[in-house]
Amino acid sequence: MSDRETLGAALARCGISRRALLKYSSYLATLMALPPAASSAMAEALAKARRQSVIWLSFQECTGCTESLTRSFSPTLEDLIFNLISLDYHHTLMAVSGAAAEAARLEAMKENAGKYLVVVDGSVPLGDDGAYSTIAGITNRQMLTETVEHALAVISVGTCAAFGGLPHADPNPTGAVPVSAIVTGKPVINISGCPPLPEAMAGTVSYILSFGKLPELDHLHRPKAFFGDSIHDRCYRRPFYERGMFAKSFDDDGARNGWCLYELGCKGPVTYNSCATLKWNGGTSFPIQSGHGCLGCSEPGFWDKGGFYRPLAAGTGSPGVAVGAAAIGGVAVGAASAALHRRRLHDQGGEKPK
Repeated sequence: MSDRETLGAALARCGISRRALLKYSSYLATLMALPPAASSAMAEALAKARRQSVIWLSFQECTGCTESLTRSFSPTLEDLIFNLISLDYHHTLMAVSGAAAEAARLEAMKENAGKYLVVVDGSVPLGDDGAYSTIAGITNRQMLTETVEHALAVISVGTCAAFGGLPHADPNPTGAVPVSAIVTGKPVINISGCPPLPEAMAGTVSYILSFGKLPELDHLHRPKAFFGDSIHDRCYRRPFYERGMFAKSFDDDGARNGWCLYELGCKGPVTYNSCATLKWNGGTSFPIQSGHGCLGCSEPGFWDKGGFYRPLAAGTGSPGVAVGAAAIGGVAVGAASAALHRRRLHDQGGEKPK
C-alpha cells in the first residue's frame, strides 16, 4: 500500500467491500461506547485516511506489550501494520537492525514531522544517568526526548510505560519513571495493563486515525472506553460478592462453584480495565474466569499494594488501602445480606442458620 493511497482504495483493491468496512467500524464504535451514528462517520474517515506513521520505542520492558499486540484478533497484526498504520520503527518487528534501524526512525521523524505517533512500552530508567538501558549508544531518556519533539501524540502502552510498573516497584534500583515524567507539552495517552488488552491499543490508534483527535480520557489519561468501569463492576462473580459468598482457598467448594475471590486477594474493586468484558485470546477467558483473582495490574503501584493474595484491607502503606477499607465495608454488607438470606431459608424450613 502506497503512503499516498487511501485506506478505502487499498481495501477495495484487496477485494474488501464497503459493507465489510462498515461492519468493522460498527465493531470499533461499539467497543469504544460511541453512539450508533459514529460507526458511519468512522467508516467514512477510515476510507479517506492515509497510513498513520507510528514510531514504537521499547525501553525497560519484557516485550509482553508487543506479544499482546501480535495476538490482537480484530484488527489482526497484519491489518494493523499494513492497512491502518505505517509502523516505521519497532525493534522487535522490523527486519533491519543497527544503523539501518536508527536511520529509519530519523527518516520517519523528518518526513512526518508534527503528524507521527510515538508508542512507548517500558519505563525509563534515570539512575546513573540512564546507564541501565541504552539503545544505539544513547539512553532511553535521550531517545524518548528526541523522538517526541515533533510528534503528534504519545501513547504509553503497558503499566511500565504508563506508571513505572514492575521496574518502578520498591526499591526501584534503576530509578525507573513513567513516560509522563519525561514528556511535557505533548498529549500522552496511557493504555495500562501488564500486558494491556490488544483491543485497547488497536482501538485507540483507530480512533485517532478516524477522528483526528484523542479519545475521552480518565484522570490517569487512560481511554474511558476501556478503563471507565472497574473489573468488579463487570465481573460475573459480583452476585456472590453481594451475598457475602467468598472462596476461602483456591481449591475449596466455593472456588469450584464460582464464588467471589475477594478474600483471596482479588483487586477487582479497585482496578479499572475491560478484562471482564473483552477478555483475552479472542474473548475466551480472563484471570477471574480462570479461577485467579485480579492482580490490579492496570493501576499505579500495583506491585507494592500489600500482596497479591491478601485482601485489600490487609494492605499497608499504599494508596489502595483507603479504597480497600471502603471495599471491605461492602464485604460486611454482603455478609450481612447472606446471613439474612440463610435466616429466611431456615424460617421457611430450609437451610440451617450458620
